[in-house]
Amino acid sequence: MRDIGYSMETALADVIDNSITAEATDINIDFSWNDAEPWLAISDNGHGMDYQELLLAMKLGSLNPLESREDNDLGRFGLGLKTASFSQCRKLTVVSKKENSISAMEWDLDQITENPDTGWKVIVLDSNDLHQVVELNELLLNLDQKSSGTIVLWRKLDRLDSFDSLAIREKKLNLIIDHSRKHLELTYHRFLNAGPGKKSIRIFLNGGNLEGIDPFNISHNATLELPSQSIYVDSKEIKVQPFVLPHYTKVSPQEYEKYSGDGGYLHNQGFYVYRNKRLIIKSTWFRLMPKEELTKLVRVRVDIPNSLDHIWKIDVKKSNASPPEVVRRGLKQIISEVEYSGKRVFKQKGHRLKSKILEPFWNRNVASGKVSYEISKSHPLIESLKNKLGDDLQKEFINILTSVESSFPSDLYFNDFANSPENVVKPSVPKEELKNIIQVFLPIYKNEKLSKEQIVEKITQIEPMASHADLSLKIIEEMEL
Repeated sequence: MRDIGYSMETALADVIDNSITAEATDINIDFSWNDAEPWLAISDNGHGMDYQELLLAMKLGSLNPLESREDNDLGRFGLGLKTASFSQCRKLTVVSKKENSISAMEWDLDQITENPDTGWKVIVLDSNDLHQVVELNELLLNLDQKSSGTIVLWRKLDRLDSFDSLAIREKKLNLIIDHSRKHLELTYHRFLNAGPGKKSIRIFLNGGNLEGIDPFNISHNATLELPSQSIYVDSKEIKVQPFVLPHYTKVSPQEYEKYSGDGGYLHNQGFYVYRNKRLIIKSTWFRLMPKEELTKLVRVRVDIPNSLDHIWKIDVKKSNASPPEVVRRGLKQIISEVEYSGKRVFKQKGHRLKSKILEPFWNRNVASGKVSYEISKSHPLIESLKNKLGDDLQKEFINILTSVESSFPSDLYFNDFANSPENVVKPSVPKEELKNIIQVFLPIYKNEKLSKEQIVEKITQIEPMASHADLSLKIIEEMEL
């Protein structure tokens, strides 16, 4: 049972599910390295349990997964508290308060191992036993101030590599907890950011407030919220809401990075399945379509009720799910429509890039549905150089330009732009070189009897000055026209 496959973050989430089901509004996660004897506690202000309820909660497999549940119940098998806890520790202590009465029980796996003939017996703790548990002192004081609540304490955390030095083990624990924080901020973002008029919860990690991470960036006005659709199974509704995240040009670099998620946009596209608003599985297309560059901004929220757990094959950890065939068919139809919208964000960007530069160095040509980029042979700088060359050198010069055109690294450019468009930048031109280029045009426009304003306007519409407009204006101001 200890090796079902929980990680620290999925184990914490399974215990927090119980707190939310108990209608807790404040959930605290506290942990300490404790001089190489680490412990962790999850405490809440939920409705708590009396003696019999706690006894049932400590029982392995305390609920029948086939029984109907309350709509807001995040549990399934009645195993979560125990399996999640045992996956991380060998000593589980639970203290719960209800109607001003405190009950406490404990599983100690070492005691069971050392006494195999006595069977699986849970330890019932009285007030004297509790006050001898140093790790509970402050937690019990906090519980005394609440009308109800529960404390889940993990001790004998034995899943850290014992062959590492103490310093490395402590560092690893801190990294695991930090990773867990990010996981919880995503998993419970709809509880943490419930919005006005809706019930929300607060989760604290060693006193620090967790902030929900919305993977759909719904609050941004450039996020496309596509029409929602529903799939019905046994008269139960599955709600499907697609989103297309903003193109990188529509958000700040910091915001673009924030919503990329671990692994980046390409990895995090796909379905995000929620069970009672709790994230179960993320960033998968369930093999209905491949993850492509042009769909990397597409994320689809799928809301399922807990009454359909059995057909979705929700696992014990509540970290995996698989849709039945009837649902897969509905999802496939939906994503065929969503896929087009996701790709259009990138394709429209291509259409919108109508250059305001009157004299670009590159021309975009479309012929027979194919797009190619060619060097503008009529660019003033090219024309200026050609006019200074003889016929033979002019031909040689044009051949060189044609060779540069044909070697345009389109595959590399597409891959770089699709993966990290914010990192694809134009090479900068040093001030001295820019000044030399500007000096090529000044005599031409002066001879045309243009005003200073007209000269400035023309020069700043020619590459490379157009891409360095501010610096070009500064250079022109420093020169006498």
